[in-house]
Formats: sequence, C-alpha cells, structure tokens
Amino acid sequence: MRQMVMMTAVLSTLALLGACGPSTPPPPKPEIKVQGEAQKQLASASEMNRVIGLKRAIHDSGHYCKRIIGSNALAPWKNLQAWQADCDDGKSWTVFVAANGVAQVSSCDDAKELKLPLCRAPAKDVDAGKKTAGTKPAA
Repeated sequence: MRQMVMMTAVLSTLALLGACGPSTPPPPKPEIKVQGEAQKQLASASEMNRVIGLKRAIHDSGHYCKRIIGSNALAPWKNLQAWQADCDDGKSWTVFVAANGVAQVSSCDDAKELKLPLCRAPAKDVDAGKKTAGTKPAA
C-alpha cells in the first residue's frame, strides 16, 4: 500500500512537470548606453581640440607626451568611450572617458595583458602644419 501511494505521488509530480511545457530562457536585457556631455564634446571636437583634451588627460594621469601625432576612436569599453593617442616619442596611450567626464589612461602596450581594447598601429609623424587624421566614433 505504501508503495502504491509513493508511486502515485511520483506519477502526479511527473504529470505536473510535463504540463508546464518546455521552458524558454528569458529575453536578453537591452544594453543601456549612457553618453555624457564630456563624451559628446570629445567626439564632436575638431582634431586640434580633441588632441588638446587627450594630451591633458595623459599629463593629468602622470604620463608624458610632448606632442600627439594622431588620434583614433576605439571601440567603447564597458560604457567608456575609448580614444587612442599616438605621441611623437613612439608611445601610444588609450584614454577612456566616462559619461561624467572622468578619464583613465592606459599604455597601449598593456592593453592585451589587461584585456582592454587593442590599439591600432600608431600614426606616422606628420608635419607640424598639417592636421593629423583621426576618426570620430559612431553616434
């Protein structure tokens, strides 16, 4: 008798589980992108003004760059806008800009080890009177 009750309970549980149907995973949550005023200004700035902003971020972080010879937008990283700045001494930096305008600077040499966006090949030095080629991120 006890086995019969146990068997009925097991079959009832299986019947209930079978009635639920196949479970479907919840839809993915939409990615929220926040863009602050400082990020918008940097993205829309002229090459000269962008270079000034990037150079200031590099110097404020305690690093040295006498002259930036090129800058490029990199893929965003964890809701941070990323820019590459190539200096005339051969050193390249990644400048990460948060929505609140705070910047963090990392050497492009360390990007792979730190699992950060990889930098592009450094820009070639150009005449001081010419504008350096740069790209703007997609809005």
